[in-house]
Amino acid sequence: MSGTASTSYRERNSTADRALDILLMFTDTHLVVSGTAVAERLGVARSTAYRYLQSLVSSRFLEEAPGGGFRLGLRVMEIARLARRSYGLSEVALPAMTTLAEDVRETVLLTRRTGELVVCVDRAEAGTGAVRISYERGSTLPLNAGAAALVLLAWIPDEEARRLLESADLRRFTPATLTDVDTLMQRLAHIRRAGYSVTRGELDADVMGVAAPVRDEQQQVVAAVSIAALASRVFPEAEAELAGKVQETAREISQRLTAVGG
Repeated sequence: MSGTASTSYRERNSTADRALDILLMFTDTHLVVSGTAVAERLGVARSTAYRYLQSLVSSRFLEEAPGGGFRLGLRVMEIARLARRSYGLSEVALPAMTTLAEDVRETVLLTRRTGELVVCVDRAEAGTGAVRISYERGSTLPLNAGAAALVLLAWIPDEEARRLLESADLRRFTPATLTDVDTLMQRLAHIRRAGYSVTRGELDADVMGVAAPVRDEQQQVVAAVSIAALASRVFPEAEAELAGKVQETAREISQRLTAVGG
């Protein structure tokens, strides 16, 4: 590479870095920036700052605000729309799910409800030591058994939950499985108050589950994130700690989902 080409390359990088610095000045509390503020941020003369700003305006990353200064432009909105389209629920959730799985050394599931069925959307494994469960991606689970299923029912209107339970085939998988609709409705109310669900041996005799709701930008529950662990190695005293970690993961996924407009 010649000296001229090398210099040109460095200048392009410098310009790109400064353009990014300007775009990163925008926050929830700073929706409009001034040329003076940009000059101070970049440590350049106002005339130089305005050259950068005008370049961003011409490429539609910025536009002049009605009251003065500059605001984000249409090109940023277009890119945000494309970014939202590139993310599905799994892509949003998996980083947080993987972190949780590695932390608790258990399998973590992401589930959604489709009518009378609960569908396993994705899973994250902890590697060695995790419960080897049969809930593969795309597999369906019943409404009345398992922590995730109960979470997905708990935040829909009571009349809808009751209708779903009364019309579903409520199978008994273990002696602990709940099949009485009134008892299940009481359980759902308890889950709403607690903010999470814990089940022991209700779907699989040796497995306990801890689940929390994932919410979209309208604060509607759209999914559940849950831990599946061997019941024998999780003492009741540890349930609250696990529930806190699952709730934190659910909040993180919800925040990411809101950020991408899911």
